[in-house]
Amino acid sequence: MSHPAGARILVVDDERAILRVVRTNLLYHGFGVETAETGAEALEKHLSYRPDLILLDLGLPDISGFEVIQRVRAHANTPIVVLSVRGEERDKVAALDLGADDYLTKPFGIEELLARVRVELRHAAHPAQGSASVFRTGELEVDLERRRVLTDGREVHLSPTEYDLLKVFVAHPNKVLTDRMLLQQVWGAEYGSEDNYLHVYVARLRKKIEPDPRNPRYLLTEPGVGYRLLSGEG
Repeated sequence: MSHPAGARILVVDDERAILRVVRTNLLYHGFGVETAETGAEALEKHLSYRPDLILLDLGLPDISGFEVIQRVRAHANTPIVVLSVRGEERDKVAALDLGADDYLTKPFGIEELLARVRVELRHAAHPAQGSASVFRTGELEVDLERRRVLTDGREVHLSPTEYDLLKVFVAHPNKVLTDRMLLQQVWGAEYGSEDNYLHVYVARLRKKIEPDPRNPRYLLTEPGVGYRLLSGEG
């Protein structure tokens, strides 16, 4: 079963052509769908429709998509996938820092959209996935209880900081984590702009866990935004 039957999705976009295409494809794949063309309408339908997931455009005619994210996150953990215009990396980063779960760059393919929707719905249905005692993807295994990391059955020795960084990724598989989020969770709230510092540790981590650090299989870069730990469970 690829997704929860009848999962309800709220699609928020002021471009009616996009709303029609996305709505038609979601309905065809068995999802329930409601649409909204403004931020205010989105917040109203979030309360009345109680969707399992929100697809949210950032450029809305009244209140911004950023404010929609903030107001939804004030009282709900509904997965939010942002729809962003190509090149607006600052907006993507800001949306993710506010609590969005993922983003898609416009123009996007329907198959990719459906894949992202399925991933977020699975995560929402199994919220403890990232906190399981043993995380596995491909040949990588992280035993959080024993603080052991294995690749292809061989133990890998990480520094305390490298391990703490990996642990943050493991807690959020397949989710885009911004540089700022990673810096603050690993090094502390006073960090946030030391991107080069983070990139050094990511490079070190890749050398130890990736079969080919130059072509990473697990720890992927999201250009201009941050990183994502790719999990086979996603």
